[in-house]
Amino acid sequence: MHNQGAVKKKMNGYVGFSNFPNQEHRRSIKRGFNFTLMVVGESGLGKSTLINTLFESKVYPTKETEESVGTVRAGVEITSVSADIQENGVKLRLNVVDTPGFGDSINNEDAWRPILENIESRFDAYLAQENRVNRSKIVDNRVNAVLYFIRPTGHGLRAVDIEFMKHLHTRVNLIPVIAKADTLAGREVEGFKARILADINYHGIQIFRPVSDQFDDPETVADNKAIGARIPFAVVGSERVVARADGAAVRGRQYPWGTVEVENEAHNDFVSLRQMLLRTHMEELRDATDVALYEAYRTQKLLALGHVQDNAVFREFNPRAAAEEEERVHGAKMQKLEAEMAAVFRQKVHEKEGKLKLSEEELHARHQQMKAVLEKQRHELEDRRMRLAAPGSASAPPPPPVDHAEQPVQRMPSKDKKKRGFF
Repeated sequence: MHNQGAVKKKMNGYVGFSNFPNQEHRRSIKRGFNFTLMVVGESGLGKSTLINTLFESKVYPTKETEESVGTVRAGVEITSVSADIQENGVKLRLNVVDTPGFGDSINNEDAWRPILENIESRFDAYLAQENRVNRSKIVDNRVNAVLYFIRPTGHGLRAVDIEFMKHLHTRVNLIPVIAKADTLAGREVEGFKARILADINYHGIQIFRPVSDQFDDPETVADNKAIGARIPFAVVGSERVVARADGAAVRGRQYPWGTVEVENEAHNDFVSLRQMLLRTHMEELRDATDVALYEAYRTQKLLALGHVQDNAVFREFNPRAAAEEEERVHGAKMQKLEAEMAAVFRQKVHEKEGKLKLSEEELHARHQQMKAVLEKQRHELEDRRMRLAAPGSASAPPPPPVDHAEQPVQRMPSKDKKKRGFF
């Protein structure tokens, strides 16, 4: 039986399936895209400003609006803001999840826990939708990326940063961001990045990095390498438009010593972050969430519930391989049966030998007992015989009887003859 392998053929004419990417493109444009971004960091690090700067929209309300609400936050809260953004006919449903109160308490030991529970609850909601009978409308609100804002201390990661990353790096795509990088000099930023990466590698934390493969063109490979070299991103956010020294209007921050431009790569890494997050790797972030992170969580969840996957269902049927597998299984079954029969035989022999040994011991004990009884009786008889044979014994046998017929009769002289005078 020959092996049934896949046969590759090259089509000479035009069929039309090469237009499939265009069909997929039109369907994606019509359906739109969903992207969920979570921002985590202490208050005052410019999270809202950076998000509004990234999407060039008022995704977050202004600070005046937040202050007018006047809510007092206790602990970590999870809030979500959604916005529909359209660019060149492409619709994007953006969901930004904020975590106000993280790192603001005196004791931040378990500050990561509500965030992890929120991410896993989104996984559970998606899993429940997958298990429904009707799966035509599945809402995907899983977190695709987390921008973790690091305070610009210049001394490396703090304990709260390490604990957060260690507990969440297997559940979400982590993107470390150095907030308010304009507070550090150029050399300080480079040293700070090196210390952060050293801490990340030391604790075995996985962060998202652009990866190139064999299908990428040289330009894409170079762009991925350049973006990866800037991680963690030192960014500056600003919604204001300021004037440079030459009079050009740019988005940035004005200081007495000069202007920090948001979109100037010589000043910060905002452009690289935006390019990776929105222009080049948004779909890769979605795929990593679905294929790697969610599937790992889903597998653990189903195994914990007692579900076991039968991988034989997904194998291609090969008659020869099936026959060999059946023969192997039959041989293993026969070997197991022979081993069981041999074990039973040995057990029976062992039991029979035990019974025979026990019977032999019983017979030997009975023989010894009877021998002891006979020996005792023999000694008693011997003692009795010796007592009987001893002279003067009260129990000595009487003298033998005398036979009067064999001895002559001696007659005594009669007294009457004396009287008659014979003497």
